[in-house]
Amino acid sequence: MTRNGILTILAVAVLGGCEREMRPPEVLPSSAARPRPIVRQTTLQPGRPLAQAEGRGPYDENAYSISQGQRLFSQYNCVGCHAHGGGGMGPALIDDTWIYGSEPQNIYATILEGRPNGMPSFGGHIPEQQAWQIVAYVRAMGRLVPKAAAPGRNDHLYSGESPQASGPGEELRQPAEHPR
Repeated sequence: MTRNGILTILAVAVLGGCEREMRPPEVLPSSAARPRPIVRQTTLQPGRPLAQAEGRGPYDENAYSISQGQRLFSQYNCVGCHAHGGGGMGPALIDDTWIYGSEPQNIYATILEGRPNGMPSFGGHIPEQQAWQIVAYVRAMGRLVPKAAAPGRNDHLYSGESPQASGPGEELRQPAEHPR
């Protein structure tokens, strides 16, 4: 016998000796039989404040942090939806109607967790300190911080009135562009 003949006989013997193991198919229970868990995305609901929502935010009385919050509000494009506080696609921030509460912890949770139907979650994208500075600025727009915290000027050397110094019902004035 030739070498090719021997290899052919060995290959047939080896392949003929292999038998596939027979397994019964697995039967999974139907989806109707399995209970579906309810997944809540947040514990916050409209009109219901957080349990620990008392007091002030860490930067509510700090003029520098409020002006930093104003800068961050623009840089993170919050003005795209909230239109410098007057409302646009997002709700107005200068009135006294707050869907999820006006306490600092509620606003902070809104920024980090987002809200259904529009408010994106910035959790993991904004450092905690910056989120609290934005909270202080948002509260300043709503006149919820002490007037003593009103900065004399913002970081762009604008000498106009600060946002929290405006009275109820007054529209906020936006700083004019500095000529270059």
